[in-house]
Amino acid sequence: MSIVRAVHGVVEPNPAEPANPADPRLNTVDTDGENDQRQPPAGRVVLAAQEACEEHNRNTRPSKPAMLARDLMTAPVLTLPSDSTLAEAWGIMTRRSFRHLPVTSFHGALVGMVSDRDLIRHMPELVTIGASTQAAGRRLAEIMSPRVLSATPTTDIRDIARVMMEEQVGALPILDPDRRPIGIVSKQDLLRALANHGPLELWT
Repeated sequence: MSIVRAVHGVVEPNPAEPANPADPRLNTVDTDGENDQRQPPAGRVVLAAQEACEEHNRNTRPSKPAMLARDLMTAPVLTLPSDSTLAEAWGIMTRRSFRHLPVTSFHGALVGMVSDRDLIRHMPELVTIGASTQAAGRRLAEIMSPRVLSATPTTDIRDIARVMMEEQVGALPILDPDRRPIGIVSKQDLLRALANHGPLELWT
């Protein structure tokens, strides 16, 4: 099971309707039941041959493997322990232009996520006053989101993109078997992959 929280109903694109192997306009039958001897236009014969060739290629061409989380994730991923302060998280996010940080336990296992919006929502003065405010010493454990969707390195990127869209999350941490974060996939990573690899290579 790749996505930790239950994910149902993987939507696959509907297969294209098979092309009609024979163009009905190429052979006509007269009222007496005998084949009409009129020859079809040459352009129609060429078009029918091209369609047959394309259909053969579609049926015999091997499908490309799906892109996996390990092919796209940002790694290594920067994490913060749950006893870190809001000021520490805000400083890292502003310096590194991060929007999400995985929060870990003393043993390094994922216990939550914090975003820049979480920090601003709980401490709006961080934007104007910065980390000098006394309340910035609050711990991440107080404000982090403890329920986190995560994936494994072999999770299909299509599943990650669908879950992020449905659950309206901006990033998914990628975990090893011990639930330690080893990477992260963000919306920016998905857009970069789409731009660099193209829709056929990414989605087929």
